Amino acid sequence: MSSAPSAYAEPVSRVKTTDPASAAALARLKAVLAHLGPVVVAFSGGADSALVAAVATEVLGSSRVLCATAVSASLAPDDQAHCADLAAEWGLRWVAVETHELDDPAYVRNDLDRCYYCKRELMDVLEPLATAEDATVALGVNLDDLSDHRPGQKAAAERGAVFPLVLAGLDKATVRNVSQAIRLSTWDRPATACLASRVPHGMPVTFGVLERVATAESSLHKLGFKALRVRHYGDVARIELPLEELARVLEVREEIVEAVRAAGYKYVTLDLEGFRSGNLSRAAAADGARL
Repeated sequence: MSSAPSAYAEPVSRVKTTDPASAAALARLKAVLAHLGPVVVAFSGGADSALVAAVATEVLGSSRVLCATAVSASLAPDDQAHCADLAAEWGLRWVAVETHELDDPAYVRNDLDRCYYCKRELMDVLEPLATAEDATVALGVNLDDLSDHRPGQKAAAERGAVFPLVLAGLDKATVRNVSQAIRLSTWDRPATACLASRVPHGMPVTFGVLERVATAESSLHKLGFKALRVRHYGDVARIELPLEELARVLEVREEIVEAVRAAGYKYVTLDLEGFRSGNLSRAAAADGARL
């Protein structure tokens, strides 16, 4: 992949690309969105939802696209600020909406279907917006997501949400390629997930736990680490970083330990297998299959 172009700063209405493969994928996505009509985009600020939001706004116009970011204890404050910044920079019609998944005992229980209850709460909040906009709720789900255990997708689909990237046949690599081709600054943004994904299944999700994780990860971001996870095991924090960044850990070891302990952890550990998005769910599913 070529080096990254400058951050996207043009009006969304000028989104285009001359790369043939990216142009074909972009054309399919535009056709899907044009057919859908008005949409409320669940906007997390990641590569997937950002592409949907940008292209939908270009195809339908900002008056027919509302980008909504769900705000709760499971959203890192840095991610909320990122969404607000993107909306202002790209000229998106954007709103932050509060969700209350932690009020649901089924979510707090944190079994393998936690994401189902999370998306159910999200749809409870987005559906009234969609009704007011005479719109369909759209989520940034790509083809690759269909192969993982993603109960949240089921919850959203049951309530009528659509997945434009899937309908257009875009996997994660294509999402990134198209985003880079049309100069979206999110093209190489590391995969993000709600903070509850850092808590092993079976361990309750609480405000306190999510706050500790958010504080630890924010501190590590400030040390220059981008893609990372701080997995929560009570007093123990297990840090996942890309393999190519493990060598640097020793250079700033004391700063890492200080930052993570300041978040409330007694023990700071490093996972030598590196960064693996979604590994807690996959491990729990595998354990369940063996029982």
